[in-house]
Amino acid sequence: MDVQIQLNTFVNTTLYKMEDLYSLAERALDVAIAEKKFLFKIYDYLQHNKAKRKDAIEFLESSTCDNISKTIDDLNEFVKGGNDTEHRQIKEGYCFLSKPDARKISKYLTGLIDDAERYKYDHRPGRRKKAVNK
Repeated sequence: MDVQIQLNTFVNTTLYKMEDLYSLAERALDVAIAEKKFLFKIYDYLQHNKAKRKDAIEFLESSTCDNISKTIDDLNEFVKGGNDTEHRQIKEGYCFLSKPDARKISKYLTGLIDDAERYKYDHRPGRRKKAVNK
């Protein structure tokens, strides 16, 4: 009975941390665009919470990560500019941003996804190679 309670507590804690990751990532997206502040680092969050590789993979496959990717694409199109209807809609949507700010935000959001990819890569299964002294 005690083992089952401990297992449920562990599973609920892990799920809660992942829910926090999704909400923090979405909040980081909102703050980056609205306030132009870049405060959240996914790699540090995953490392601090001792997340598994599976957690990073789940984040990368989540709708939150997909929304971040779409925002990056929109910001890159905004920076690129153009006169067709798609670019006009993007210009209208991001009219409150300057192009340099859009580049900074795009770079930050790309960094969030790259950090999750790096965490996934760094936590591959297998042995680590030892450093060879010469």
